Amino acid sequence: MSESALRLVWVYPDLLSTYGDRGNVLVVERRARQRGLDVSRIDVRSDQPVPSSGDIYLIGGGEDRPQRLAGERLRVDPGLGRAVENGAIVFGVCAGYQIIGHEFIDDRGQRAPGLGLLDVWSTRGEGQRNVGDILAEPDPRLGLPTLTGFENHQGVTHLGQGVSPLARVTVGGGNGTGDGTEGAWRDTVFGTYLHGPIMARNPAMADLLIKLALDVSALPPADNTWYDALRAERIAAVQQPA
Repeated sequence: MSESALRLVWVYPDLLSTYGDRGNVLVVERRARQRGLDVSRIDVRSDQPVPSSGDIYLIGGGEDRPQRLAGERLRVDPGLGRAVENGAIVFGVCAGYQIIGHEFIDDRGQRAPGLGLLDVWSTRGEGQRNVGDILAEPDPRLGLPTLTGFENHQGVTHLGQGVSPLARVTVGGGNGTGDGTEGAWRDTVFGTYLHGPIMARNPAMADLLIKLALDVSALPPADNTWYDALRAERIAAVQQPA
C-alpha cells in the first residue's frame, strides 16, 4: 500500500449503486479520515478501466440488466483480478456479491459467468423475495458485532468449500438457501446481501476493511455517536414484536 494514501476504488457507480450503496465508500473514506489517514478515492465508471493499484474496492447492488452489463465489462477488464492478486480488499453487495462469484442469473434468465474471486454461485429463487430488515451474527473470526442491514433480492447464493459464511441470520433470508447463512468471505474478498448501506449501519465493518488494508490489528478510536444511534434504532425496530 502507498505510504501517502489509502486508495479506495468505487466500482461502476453508474451501474451498481442501489439502496444507497454509495454510502459504503463515503463511510469507509470518512472512517479513514477520522484516524488521520490520507485517502485517495477513485470512482470508476463502467466505460473506464479498473485500476489494479487500489487498496479497497467497493461494489454495490444493481438491477438485473445493469448487473449483466457490469459483469460483461468486468470480465474483460483484468484490473480487479490483478488487484486481488496484489492483496487488495474487495467488498461486494447484492449484485456485486453475485458478480464476484463464479456464476449468476442475468436479466434474460441466462447463466452468466462471474469473476470467480469468491467461491460462490448464484441462482434465482422460485418463491417469495427476501425483502426487509435483517440481523445476522458475523463469523467470530472477524471480530464484528451483530450486523444490521436491509435486503431486497430473489437470489440464492450457494457457498463452495473455499469460503466461509460472513454471518448467520437471526432475522431475514440472507443467502436464500435456507441454511441460515448470509454472505461469504475468504481472505480479503467479501460478499453480502446487506444494503442499508451496510457500512453506515455497521461502521466496524468499514474499520475491518481499513485494518486489513493497513495490515494492523487495531485503529485509533473514532466518534461512533451517529452510527450507534442508527444501529440501535434499526436493531430495536427489527426486534419489536409484530
